This record gives sequence, C-alpha cells and structure tokens, in this order.
Amino acid sequence: MNTPHVVVVMGVAGTGKTTIGPLLAAALGVPYAEGDDFHPPANIAKMSAGTPLDDADRWPWLDAIGRWAHAREGLGGVVSSSALKRSYRDRLRAAAPGAVFLHLTGDRALIEKRMSERKGHFMPAALLDSQFATLQPLAADEAGVGVDVSGTPEEITGRAVAALRLLDM
Repeated sequence: MNTPHVVVVMGVAGTGKTTIGPLLAAALGVPYAEGDDFHPPANIAKMSAGTPLDDADRWPWLDAIGRWAHAREGLGGVVSSSALKRSYRDRLRAAAPGAVFLHLTGDRALIEKRMSERKGHFMPAALLDSQFATLQPLAADEAGVGVDVSGTPEEITGRAVAALRLLDM
C-alpha cells in the first residue's frame, strides 16, 4: 500500500483475525490493536455464556474501535473487528472514512476446527452458526479485499499484503 491506511481485519470468529492482524501490521510497519480489547466486560460475559451479541451490545464496541481508527488516519494501523454487517462497517467508516477492510474468509469446517483447537478464548464454537448467519460479505462499493484463510499464517498474510497493495493501483 502506498499510503498508510487503517486496515480493519474482519470475519467470523475463528478466521484468524488475532493471528493475522499482528502479522499484517508488522508487514506494513504500523501498530496493531486487538478488537476484542475494546469490548466492555458485559459483552465478554455475554459471549462467554454462549449468548450472541445484539446490535445494542455492539455499538459502543464499534464506536471504541472507530475512535482508535480515527486517531490512526493518515498514520496507518491494523485493528481486528468481526465487522460482520454492512451497518457495522458503515459505523466504522463514519469514524474513520479512509479505513479499508480485509475480510478473512474460509470453509466453515476449517474455521470450526480452528475454533475447537484454540484455548482460553471467550467465544465458543457454538456461536459460529450465528456469526455466519449475521455475515454480510463486503459489497462492491466497500473499500476492501477478501483473503482465504487456508494455509499458514505467513501465507495468508502474504496474500493479504498483496491484495491490499492492489487497492492503491
């Protein structure tokens, strides 16, 4: 990428946002912020109990991510956020109009397998169906790219960097 964009790494739980985000930030030479760290304790408790968040739960979380992204405009940064719905991405773009989205996509079986193997995460695999049901992939008029999550984290990051660079052409 020629200009320092703020990249929002998005996708359903288990696609590797927390793994790919820091690797992407390092490759781009910008800071990384973990989207889960912006959740208020009530959201984490709700998800830990196996209850999906509703929009009212998500707005303060998205606003906090948006404030971080706004502060990084012109400087660059990478932040993770599921950003599953267009309205969520619109809210993030309202705060940080230059943000671009990296949608991590993949086969449901692979994502479920990865979720079942991770330890200590508050999001149970049981919520994966609700994530896929909520997901609205990037539309043609949204700045961003999709990258498949098969392969190693380094391979995925390499594909992400290459795809993001094409946005500036």
